[in-house]
Amino acid sequence: MKKLVTLCLCLAVCSVLFLAGSAFAQQKNVRVNIVTSEGNIVLELWPDKAPATVENFLKYAKAGFYEGTTFHRVISNFMIQGGGFDENLKPKRGMFEPIVNEADNGEKNRPYTIAMARTGHPHSATNEFFINVQDNKSLNFKSKSMEGYGYCVFGEVYAGKNVVDKIRDTPVKAKGPMPFAHVPVKPVVIKRVEVLP
Repeated sequence: MKKLVTLCLCLAVCSVLFLAGSAFAQQKNVRVNIVTSEGNIVLELWPDKAPATVENFLKYAKAGFYEGTTFHRVISNFMIQGGGFDENLKPKRGMFEPIVNEADNGEKNRPYTIAMARTGHPHSATNEFFINVQDNKSLNFKSKSMEGYGYCVFGEVYAGKNVVDKIRDTPVKAKGPMPFAHVPVKPVVIKRVEVLP
């Protein structure tokens, strides 16, 4: 009987350790490579800070959704936004349901962080994202209200800041459905997003 109890305890401890190890493994930072026509941008994503957001971004990347999309909105003193339009500014609609806004995770919209784009509704983010090119305090979480929710930061540029800067400084114009002069004159194409080992 004693041996049976000891065996059961050992199995229980092993199970707990295995589950804890799995949870820990899932929380490790993930790196992805955005291959663009201007060079590579390697991002480090933070599943411990924004698990639903990181999972959503990786689903789109693994599905090949971002292939052929562009950085369609470039504002040199604000951010560069991509993942929703092709070279002809034809919109590419999201494949998955909108996600819960995790902007209350304590992360700020600092330079070279990546965040989810969305509509005026806090929980409407799907496929579009942006990379901050300055300290955008106005985008940070303030409160769980329509106006104060902010934009969820879920990672940062690990390598390729020079590519981000190059895109930031690209000449822009108004084009097609975009009424403001934010569209790169020469399209900045996202060839693919690779999840790195």
